[in-house]
Amino acid sequence: MRNPPYPFRSRPRRSSPSQIVPRPTWINSPKFRAIVVWGILMTATGLLAINLFYVQIVQGSVLKGIAKSHQMTYLRPFIPRRDIVDRNGSVLALDRPVYTLYAHPKLFKISKPEMAEKLSPILNRPVADLLKQFDQQETGIRVEYSVVEDSANRIMGMGLDGLELIQHQQRLYPYKEMAADIVGFVNAEHKGQAGLELSQENVLERTAQPIELKQMGDGSLMPDGIPAGFLNQDDLQLKLTIDARLQHAIQPVLQRQVKKVGAKRGAVIVMDAHSGELLALASDPTYDPNEYYKYQQERFKTWAISDLYEPGSTFKPINVAIALETKTVTPQTQIYNPSSIVVDDWPIQGGGGGSDTVTDIVINSYNVGMVHIMDKMDPEMRYAWLKRLGLGGTSGIDLPSEEPGQFKARKTFLESRIERAVTAFGQGFSLTPMQLVQLHGALANGGKLVTPHIIQGLYNSKGQLFWRPNLRPPRQIFSPDTTKAIIPMMEGVVREGTGKAAQVPGYRVAGKTGTSQKAASTGGYAKGLYVTSFVGIVPAEQPRYVVLVVIDEPAGGGYGGTVAAPVAQEVIKTLVNLENIPPSSKVEPAEAESAEAESKDEEP
Repeated sequence: MRNPPYPFRSRPRRSSPSQIVPRPTWINSPKFRAIVVWGILMTATGLLAINLFYVQIVQGSVLKGIAKSHQMTYLRPFIPRRDIVDRNGSVLALDRPVYTLYAHPKLFKISKPEMAEKLSPILNRPVADLLKQFDQQETGIRVEYSVVEDSANRIMGMGLDGLELIQHQQRLYPYKEMAADIVGFVNAEHKGQAGLELSQENVLERTAQPIELKQMGDGSLMPDGIPAGFLNQDDLQLKLTIDARLQHAIQPVLQRQVKKVGAKRGAVIVMDAHSGELLALASDPTYDPNEYYKYQQERFKTWAISDLYEPGSTFKPINVAIALETKTVTPQTQIYNPSSIVVDDWPIQGGGGGSDTVTDIVINSYNVGMVHIMDKMDPEMRYAWLKRLGLGGTSGIDLPSEEPGQFKARKTFLESRIERAVTAFGQGFSLTPMQLVQLHGALANGGKLVTPHIIQGLYNSKGQLFWRPNLRPPRQIFSPDTTKAIIPMMEGVVREGTGKAAQVPGYRVAGKTGTSQKAASTGGYAKGLYVTSFVGIVPAEQPRYVVLVVIDEPAGGGYGGTVAAPVAQEVIKTLVNLENIPPSSKVEPAEAESAEAESKDEEP
């Protein structure tokens, strides 16, 4: 039989009744079904309880923080730094609102040349420069970083499309180079980098605690959580001892002299000898803190407190004060003072050629005579006195980066006569100009070593003091009788000695010139490199102020009396006028000789 042309499916064979397993009757019962449903519900409830425990207890704090981050935000507004003002309230540093101007040329509704012409007079920039910027890219061009508020208002008033102004704070220094050594500057992050901006960062920076605010789904803040007075700020200002008028007068005088003599640099310090308040601290070359990024970093340090030098003859009055205090000599003691001597095979020049009084040795700045004065003292006692004066230490001024002086070890000083000899005329050790001012302040105020400082404190707008820095307490180092004996000697230096160029008509000025060699990096002294200086005390009859002028490395040579003393004269003239110091009742006429004929005894 042939197979069929098309396949077909056969029906499945039915099982016989004897092959079918009967279902238990209890499965179909309502009670069983209820138990199954109840079991499923209880299992689900248990799982939900476990998950709830995991979410609420195990991960509760984490999830709560995530939720809070979406629902809450923290707000901390930018609060301006406190102003810095001088002793008379003149503002030396302040914060002001400025704007960064961005341009988006693709959104301009006018041509690029038209936009440049409109912005040019406001920004005080050439049209060509602006056009060059507009061609850089289609959007996000930073045209100007610090647009002042008035200019920003003019730009916004024009209603030009494609311009964007973003506000931020900028630190402004109205006196520019004049107070750079004192005030310093802040960087782009508004953090102090030099001067008082650095050393007084915690005082100048106002603090504000951030607050927590709720925000809605669209990100907008709910203002009901802002506490009252959140944006209020105090009116405290950091008041200084500096007189901006004096500082402003000193800077150009110093600058002219540094340029005239071809010097490396110069500095002027004016200090109230009784309080330690600094009325002026100027140096040249300097920098503009408004544009600090244009200058080399070496300009940012205040070298009058960070660089050491050998004071030379300006230290002679200090040494003589020690000799007077220890009763080693009197002002009229005769001292052997030949033209030159040899100490440990080293020649020392600069003597009078015979015998002179202690007073004459100071007036004429005799090196040899000073060596013999100090040789009269016990070396151990002399070393102890020099350490008591603070040699090798700091003045304690409230500016950053003060460098401690350098002084020989006790063993070296006691065992080496040449070391003791050169110390007699201010060589063989080093200190900062600020420390020299501090020491001469003790001669002017009756013997107390006071701490030079620039900060008076934090004052509010009503003149109430809220904070004052802690200073080293004054320390009596000389007796008033000793200082009264030294001042006439120093007055003789200006009246008839090496400091005649510092004379001020009508006023008695005490002072001392100095011309010291500079140490070489390879040891010994560098040939032809000198530091010239003059330290003055005015008025001599009632000493009040100390003035120090230091001119470093004058190219044409010269001495303290010819290079530094003329600057001191101009400073003292301005000082007595600003402080209303009356003329001296009696001023002895000066000798006819010119300061240009200054004795070379001062040269090491």
